[in-house]
Amino acid sequence: MKLGKQMMWAGGLVLALAAAGGQASGQAAPQSTQQKVPDAPVPQTLPHLNTIQPVAAALPSAPDAAVIENGGITPGNSLPASPTPTPQATQEEDQGVPPASTRTAENTLRLSVQYHPITFTVKDAKGNLVPGITWRDVRVYENGLRQHPVFFSSDPLPLAVALVIDQSVTHDTMEKINDSLGALQGAFTPYDEVAVFTYNNGVTKQTDFTAAQSARLGAILERSKGEGRDPLMGMTGPLSHGSIINNQPVDGVADPGHAAGNLSFTVPREFHTLNDAILAAAQVVSTAPRDRRRIVYVVSDGKEYGSKANQKEVIKYLLTNNVTVWATQVGDSAIPGMGFLDRIHIPLTMRDDVLPKYTAATGGQWDSEFRPKGIEHSFERITAEVRAQYTVGYNTTASPFNESYRRTEVRVLKSGLTIICKDGYYPSAADSVRRIAPAKPAAKP
Repeated sequence: MKLGKQMMWAGGLVLALAAAGGQASGQAAPQSTQQKVPDAPVPQTLPHLNTIQPVAAALPSAPDAAVIENGGITPGNSLPASPTPTPQATQEEDQGVPPASTRTAENTLRLSVQYHPITFTVKDAKGNLVPGITWRDVRVYENGLRQHPVFFSSDPLPLAVALVIDQSVTHDTMEKINDSLGALQGAFTPYDEVAVFTYNNGVTKQTDFTAAQSARLGAILERSKGEGRDPLMGMTGPLSHGSIINNQPVDGVADPGHAAGNLSFTVPREFHTLNDAILAAAQVVSTAPRDRRRIVYVVSDGKEYGSKANQKEVIKYLLTNNVTVWATQVGDSAIPGMGFLDRIHIPLTMRDDVLPKYTAATGGQWDSEFRPKGIEHSFERITAEVRAQYTVGYNTTASPFNESYRRTEVRVLKSGLTIICKDGYYPSAADSVRRIAPAKPAAKP
């Protein structure tokens, strides 16, 4: 009986505890429902609008050199595309030079430089051409300062030649020139181009540049053959025709009754406009591309008189435009001994031989020949020496607007050799370029 009461008391306690737990859970449920945070709203998608385009990217914190040079970037209506790498940029990256797009204004230095090429000939003690000179053997100087070569070549380049033919020579010399002109085309290659000028009392342009092996050049050379002039030995006075009595000529020596009179000479004035002819030829050659060697080739006796152009002005024009004068000297000036006397200029008289001054100043050479066969061989020798020349080029940082004369010198580190090249040049502002430093290291030739 007592055990039954205890069981009833335990069951009532369990029921009381269950009721209390249910009441507590019922009171906590509404409280938890009131403190619940609602879910975030679902983002709504914008309707598709074809008129809206993404804007350009913002400028970087430090604009590069391209931004500075172009004066800023203009925003476009589309995202900028990735730049396509150029072969030059790829080569610069391979050699360790940063491309232009990554060079900033702080590490960019712009220099005005001028590339100047020098062609030169190397001969030994016997006058033979010396092959096999390399860039390691060459030293080049400008105004006494050694320059760093950036180009060296021994390859024969195509020629741009302005041929100048003298028609003011005597009859016999003109015949020799006419007989040798037929061999002139054989001295050139199909890659060369030739213009033809003739001069006497004035300059005549026979043709502009034409192919050296064309039939047209052969016809122009045939048309360029002249007649020459008579030797000037004029003499007037009583002894030129004898004395005249009653409108009848009388020999003053045979007739002692009449005086012979005074003897006088009247020599007609000669005209040899060689300076004007070289200048006209140089103006045409200066328009030739720079991958050709610019040559003025003169066939003349070297006499000069009556030109409007001054010799110093013509030489300055030749040096400014990198034109070289080569010559075949004919006539009396080509005779041994006579040519030396012709180079001695007497004041107030005609200059008998100016070709050596032109060739020496521009780095060319001249060849004296008196016979027609020798003139033909001279064409071959001169063109062969032109093709055997070396070319060395360097960048000078001297101001291109300073037009003063710059003295140059080429040396070869081998003994017993003769270097034939021009002694200097006059700069041209048209040849200057803008470069960005640090400069790309020059590749070894």
